Amino acid sequence: MKDKVIKLESAYKNYLWGGRRLIDEYGFSFNEDKMAEAWVLSSHKDGMAHVEKGGNRGKSFKSYIEENDVLGENCKRFMDFPILTKLIDANKKLSIQVHPDNIYALENEGQYGKTEMWYVVDAREDAFIYFGLNKDVSKEELKARIEDDTITEILNKVYVNKGDAFMINAG
Repeated sequence: MKDKVIKLESAYKNYLWGGRRLIDEYGFSFNEDKMAEAWVLSSHKDGMAHVEKGGNRGKSFKSYIEENDVLGENCKRFMDFPILTKLIDANKKLSIQVHPDNIYALENEGQYGKTEMWYVVDAREDAFIYFGLNKDVSKEELKARIEDDTITEILNKVYVNKGDAFMINAG
């Protein structure tokens, strides 16, 4: 009999910019001094969640999905479960990233693009994210700014507060 409700054990990531809040304030158990990310809902190969309790204990979330008809008809069109939910403790500056759209990502990386939705659970008074560019730039200018380390001058700096949400489309 399949479990009606499953609890997942998160996959954890420890990057240079991580902190202790996920461990100390949110109760995640981790064997290192700091934790950058808890992938709480993930069937991604780079950070697989596993069923924590019940008859499917220890099974990967991906295997659980494949073996049990739990997602319904609308999700069957996806080659992988299309949602990844992370909690992030950005104790230091994160890297600047650009995520490809589905067309590019499927063709070049064999996986879906990465549209993101960020919800700020908590933030320091001076916390900010870079969200797009603050002006139109050519490919040549963008490349030059990356090479001469002036890229942040053209990034759109947005100060964030607890409760803010951001939709960041792939591409």
